[in-house]
Amino acid sequence: MKVANNILETIGNTPLVRLNNIAKEVSATVLAKVEFFNPGNSVKDRMALKMVEDAESDGRLKPGGTIVEGTSGNTGMGLALAAIVKGYKLICVSTDKQSKEKFDILRAVGAKVVVCPTDVTPDDPRSYYSTSKKIANEIPDSWYVNQYDNPSNTVAHYEQTGPEIWKQTEGKVTHFVVGVGTGGTISGVGKFLKEKNPDIKVWGIDTYGSVFKKYHETGIFDENEIYPYITEGIGEDILPKNVNFDVIDSFEKVTDKDAAIYTRKLAREEGIFAGNSCGAAVRGVIQLKKHFTKEDVVVVLLHDSGSRYVGKMYNDEWMKKNNFL
Repeated sequence: MKVANNILETIGNTPLVRLNNIAKEVSATVLAKVEFFNPGNSVKDRMALKMVEDAESDGRLKPGGTIVEGTSGNTGMGLALAAIVKGYKLICVSTDKQSKEKFDILRAVGAKVVVCPTDVTPDDPRSYYSTSKKIANEIPDSWYVNQYDNPSNTVAHYEQTGPEIWKQTEGKVTHFVVGVGTGGTISGVGKFLKEKNPDIKVWGIDTYGSVFKKYHETGIFDENEIYPYITEGIGEDILPKNVNFDVIDSFEKVTDKDAAIYTRKLAREEGIFAGNSCGAAVRGVIQLKKHFTKEDVVVVLLHDSGSRYVGKMYNDEWMKKNNFL
């Protein structure tokens, strides 16, 4: 019998799907790496399992221990699957900008959820960064994951996602486009692809209110770039160690409105029910169209499922309230 021994063995080997309608104005072939086919419905399943297994192997995570992590939701779901199968407790610390669906899903799979305010500085004791560390320090036998600076995050994508894209495109990929949050996906995939072919261009999709683009272009961490934004899962007000700026050729910013609109367009024009950062990534590809030729093969990674955003981007009233519709 062809059987997975547990749900964790089904992570990876997600499909590559041609975008036929939404990217018509782009001359290149545009292919979507659809990561919501992972069991936790996001790309974060890959690095969540890798971080847990690496922590087990070096003793940071002990049998029966507690996993503590700050997450916008998707990493939390990946950690929850690992915690269930491997017998750990899980505490997820998040922010009040995230969708209600994300919190409901985390609680449904047994995680405790702590919600912190979004609009505070990273070093504020109320921030989800500070709160995560505090909880981990207070609970015996706990392990603070720290996906932003945990090198296993990047390694997971160097070992898995990058090779999958290379194999699926038969080495024909010329551009890789992905939203950047913790930096693990773009850094791991980018490193692998550039080792295979240094001419491959790696583009990071950023959002207005995030520091990445200006820092990459000028080397200046400009606090004036930081302000609240709606788009979930990409952009940062810190510089995670997992963001390897050396493998990123450039960043492109996408507005909250365009990200929300293109999230819905993906569902209605391609039948791909994807999440908010996916809309941002696809809109980013379209904004970058002048950089592509007819012979190019552009792979855009779609991070997660639309099921996390039913009450937001897929809700007409929410869209109207935010002047997006």
